[in-house]
Amino acid sequence: MISKEPARRLDPDKVVDSALAIADDEGPAAVTLRRLAGQHEVTPMALYRHFKDKDDLLAALGDRLLADVVLPEPSDEPWEQQLHAVLTAFVTALRGHPRLADLTLPRILVAEPGLVMAERTMELLTAGGFSVDDAAEVGRQSICSLITLVTNDPIAREASDPITREDSLRRKRASLASLPPRKYPLVTSAADTLVCPTSTDRYYELGIDLVVAGIRGVLKEEK
Repeated sequence: MISKEPARRLDPDKVVDSALAIADDEGPAAVTLRRLAGQHEVTPMALYRHFKDKDDLLAALGDRLLADVVLPEPSDEPWEQQLHAVLTAFVTALRGHPRLADLTLPRILVAEPGLVMAERTMELLTAGGFSVDDAAEVGRQSICSLITLVTNDPIAREASDPITREDSLRRKRASLASLPPRKYPLVTSAADTLVCPTSTDRYYELGIDLVVAGIRGVLKEEK
């Protein structure tokens, strides 16, 4: 009598890990249930027990990124400083996954970590003087702006191969530098920075600073 080999147990968290690795390297379009089934040596039907379709799997990726947001503890600092810290925590969780950052947007008001972040953000905005409705709108647009900041990271949008990336950046710099300086004196003089930020950390710090400064500016105008 031939003994049956026990069915391989599938850990959905490990499937999400694998999908995250593929999506980071190749983009969400490269993630398929069939490909993941092959990696985990199971049939596609085994995956369907945990994820009803690819959209469900991508939602799980969005949830994973939100779960990685480490919110700072409430403090006695001014509301805008605490808000800056919350938005920084969100961006920090997304920075390593620029191709997937936009997967978090539809999950913020669905996944528990996203709801916690939304509630905290609105608490700080209302503490600053916004009405609840305005806090909702300002919070939504701020999050959208920061997701765009990550997805448009100039370095992350380049090829992952260092040589290919540097060749691409060199061509872009040369194209700007070749413009007539009399007509575009500032563009040509800042060609390097326009193509590639001098510091990735500074790129994100400035983006968050601009969002918080904009929020304070809107509040000042309303008052």
